[in-house]
Amino acid sequence: MRKNPARLLAWAGLLAALAITLFPFWWMVRTALTGNAHLFNGSYSLLPDDPTMINFERILGLASPEEARAAGGTSASMDFWRYLQNSVVFAAAVVAGQVTFSAMAAYAFARLRFRGRDVLFYLFLSTMMIPPIFTVLPNFVLIKSLGGVNTFWGLVAPYFFMTPFAVFFLRQFFLSVPGEIEEAAGLDGASRWRIFWQVVVPMNRGPLVTLAIITAVQTWNEFLWPLLVAKQENVRVLTTAMAIFQQQTPNATPDWAGLMAGATLAVLPVLLLLILFGRRLVDSIRFTGIK
Repeated sequence: MRKNPARLLAWAGLLAALAITLFPFWWMVRTALTGNAHLFNGSYSLLPDDPTMINFERILGLASPEEARAAGGTSASMDFWRYLQNSVVFAAAVVAGQVTFSAMAAYAFARLRFRGRDVLFYLFLSTMMIPPIFTVLPNFVLIKSLGGVNTFWGLVAPYFFMTPFAVFFLRQFFLSVPGEIEEAAGLDGASRWRIFWQVVVPMNRGPLVTLAIITAVQTWNEFLWPLLVAKQENVRVLTTAMAIFQQQTPNATPDWAGLMAGATLAVLPVLLLLILFGRRLVDSIRFTGIK
């Protein structure tokens, strides 16, 4: 069988892109498994020199400072489980709010008829062109004036309600629901509210889950806003905790091995979500673009 050169070239390009994408993650794990004593010895092998789990044990609070120093590490540590819990609460609250309110707004733009509906929708959609950095200062001033600094509600509030992307994303799916189904439910005496919750939402469970995943990943990676409003340990999330951990190193050199161990642990929940729901995510986004 003759091999198609174009096909071979495509596969080679795909494998090269895959290697470029995965290499930083592998190097992160490799650094996390390397003791600080071997980290700057000039070795650039793909496998860790004298692999050790002491960096993970330090981050998880399973090793004392004395044990860490004896293994060639530093005494820097972090309350990983508390920050993980805070990140989960932060992401879960934002997902619950955004999915709920975005679904209701998307249904209104897709099904309800009122004057100026399309103009209002495209005006709302145009706000996607505003860089998020422009809204940080007004949001911070508002949250601070309301006493929301270093509180969970102040951390969640700017992300809790609908976003233009989420409304657009769900509206495309709601438009695909046959109107006859909703009309039949209305003839049976169902109100518009009941039709939304008992007909439209169950029929679009897949897109709602996809939006939840996208929102969870974005919230999990959020850094600037938590850095501004969640400085105390009781509300600090993993992203800002990692930055503070880097600054806590006893000597002048950052604790890269410990930092990479923390980053590896922090990325695991997101990686698990993408492994479990990756295909659904791609299919939903592709459908939205076609629609």
